[in-house]
Amino acid sequence: MVLSAVAAHAASMEVDAERSRIQVNAKATGHSFTGTLKKYTLKAAGDAVTNQPTALDLSWNFHDLDTADEKRDKEMIKWLGGGAPKGSFKFVKSWNEKPTGGSAQGTLTINGVSKTVSFPYTVKREGEWVTIDGTVSMDYQNFKLPIIRAMAVMTVDPKLSIQFHVVGKVK
Repeated sequence: MVLSAVAAHAASMEVDAERSRIQVNAKATGHSFTGTLKKYTLKAAGDAVTNQPTALDLSWNFHDLDTADEKRDKEMIKWLGGGAPKGSFKFVKSWNEKPTGGSAQGTLTINGVSKTVSFPYTVKREGEWVTIDGTVSMDYQNFKLPIIRAMAVMTVDPKLSIQFHVVGKVK
């Protein structure tokens, strides 16, 4: 009976890709730029009453990360080793939980290297619609990727900011 009560509160989220976005913000010598993930696979689940996450799996192909500069996008693929480089994030746990958010931890995998990342997130619920927002900071050198330099003077700061705004329906 206890198990059926717990199962009654579990819910999955059907992500609305048109209303959601995942972006990487980078700073380089003299300018900054943003890459937007145009296509990805995201599966999320949580407690329908408390809004606490119980699962989140995100995967993508770096060919779908658009920085609005075709040359830069091609160089990024080379920097990642060529071919069809992929990335993923898998939720592990959350804490400081409240109906409006908390902190989460998961495993981020890039360039075949997995690292644990932690970050704050917020949750907003309006009827069956849920919006999850957060920002993850990372250093691409931790994923065995070299500092990006061009023309001996331009460098891309290894510290990146990943922002996510995920909107979906609770099912």
